[in-house]
Amino acid sequence: MILIVDLCYRAGSLSRDEFVGPVERLLREAKTPFFTRHYTAVGAPEIEAADGVILCGTALRDTGFAEHPERFRWLPAFGRPVLGISSGMRALAAAFGGGIEPCCEIGMTDVRVLAPDPLFAGREDFPAYGVHEFAVQVPDTFVSLAASDRCTQAIRHRSLPLYGLLFHPEVRNEWIVERFLWLVTTGQ
Repeated sequence: MILIVDLCYRAGSLSRDEFVGPVERLLREAKTPFFTRHYTAVGAPEIEAADGVILCGTALRDTGFAEHPERFRWLPAFGRPVLGISSGMRALAAAFGGGIEPCCEIGMTDVRVLAPDPLFAGREDFPAYGVHEFAVQVPDTFVSLAASDRCTQAIRHRSLPLYGLLFHPEVRNEWIVERFLWLVTTGQ
């Protein structure tokens, strides 16, 4: 069971259709059971029930989740696969002490793979769709997996199955979400 976390400014916002809906569609198509919760409604029952987590992105100026880092303190102890997408990458990095730095990318960008990982197996580079004004300062406990000419685009925790993507795979690189689901089901 995958827990999809909506990071939009409020539950049921219009942004949900743009940032959460496509992730839900991909999981339905993959016949992967899931449930969705707004980040303000995630508690111990949801965390315990999840085999993996996807932290969804938000609209460009929707950063309210960042004002509540206490809502993400469970991530370091979760121990199961997590995929943070765009704002989700920010929330994931912040849970491990990572900050942000300016890096505005809107639209397609070329991403090159920097380190081998099952998430990008067989790929050296690929085009990706990004909508962000900030990149993360990669925490020491993470390794950079991919980058654009401007900033880090993907990270992985050094010992836990935690991933962050600055770009939106639900828009142009659905194969990445499929590989993440494979990692969840195989325990890789």
